[in-house]
Amino acid sequence: MRSTGPWLRAAAGAMLLGPDGRPAPTVFAEMSALAAATGAINLGQGFPDEDGPTEVLDAAVDAVRGGANQYPPGRGTPHLRLAIAEHQRRFYGLELDPEREVLVTAGATEALAAALLALVDTGDEVVTFEPFYDAYGALIRLAGGTHVTVPLVAPGFLPDEDTLRAAVTDRTRVILVNSPHNPTGRVLPREVLETIVELAERHDVLILTDEVYEHLTFGVPHTPIATLPGAAHRTLTVSSGGKTFSTTGWKIGWLSGPAELVDAALAVKQFLTFVNGAPFQPAIATGLRLPDEFFATTAATLAGKRDVLAGGLEAAGFDVALPDATYFVIADAAPLGYSDARALCLELPARVGVVGVPVSAFVRPEHADGYRSLVRFAFCKRREVLDDAVVRLAGLAA
Repeated sequence: MRSTGPWLRAAAGAMLLGPDGRPAPTVFAEMSALAAATGAINLGQGFPDEDGPTEVLDAAVDAVRGGANQYPPGRGTPHLRLAIAEHQRRFYGLELDPEREVLVTAGATEALAAALLALVDTGDEVVTFEPFYDAYGALIRLAGGTHVTVPLVAPGFLPDEDTLRAAVTDRTRVILVNSPHNPTGRVLPREVLETIVELAERHDVLILTDEVYEHLTFGVPHTPIATLPGAAHRTLTVSSGGKTFSTTGWKIGWLSGPAELVDAALAVKQFLTFVNGAPFQPAIATGLRLPDEFFATTAATLAGKRDVLAGGLEAAGFDVALPDATYFVIADAAPLGYSDARALCLELPARVGVVGVPVSAFVRPEHADGYRSLVRFAFCKRREVLDDAVVRLAGLAA
């Protein structure tokens, strides 16, 4: 039998595994299948169940009808690149050249892929925090890099400074920062970000920062690491419109930073998707130019949903780590007598009609002990869905 190609082997080798040794993608698929089979409310999936702002949706329809249906420019439409540069100036005071320092991608994941494949050579170390978004491990492996992780220690989900300092060495090529953080919902404090910049300067390391939840924070300010002294010239910033505008299926993302780093990512990106989403690019540009009230109201509405689900989980007997941001809340099942959250997640659909995902799906098996009883639930759903889920979860305390 012919062996798999190197990229496929690398991806398979980089998959996160559940406690039973099966690939983590199977865990997500398994939970969704259980939701479908039992009619359970699926709070394992991290995408909204309602559409985004009318202005953004209408702009997409207008673009389709106006003929924006062929290949857009390789760097992205000028209109969107300008809107991204305006957004970075408006919210963070960052000055970007939209012609050279912005690249539109097929979602944030492609931006991360293009950057890592462009910047990492075989044997280079890439440091991330753990738990981590599952694509990170596979992309680092595909680039030939070595993945080094720094745990975010529960229940506060902050890194130990000595552990972080020990992880970054002269072998490190990239520090990949995810803040606001999926799955924990933690916004990394400024002092942690300053330590990362200090280490990057000391060891001549590049910083790649995933900020897709930048506008979905709850009273805790998001500080882009590129705004810190000494960071901008070595930082590529990644974000997207999917989370902010509830358009995850459009896959419009971007990266920004120094022109030479953006050019390196473009050299790879053109052989990944080439280009994408022609009519959605002007629509996301419209979204980025919405008034401040939209961004504030979106975050406040989501915070209310967080509180509904977190309160329901606490009433059901979980210990809850209230998130600073994102779509997700982490609940500890240990008070319910479960040391293995995956076992609980397999029972929940039939027992009470709710689906969650074990946090161990975001952690390497050898590092799972500190996370084994934790479950991630998504609250980016309609209020009536969350209210129903809370009523169902109450059955655990009965």
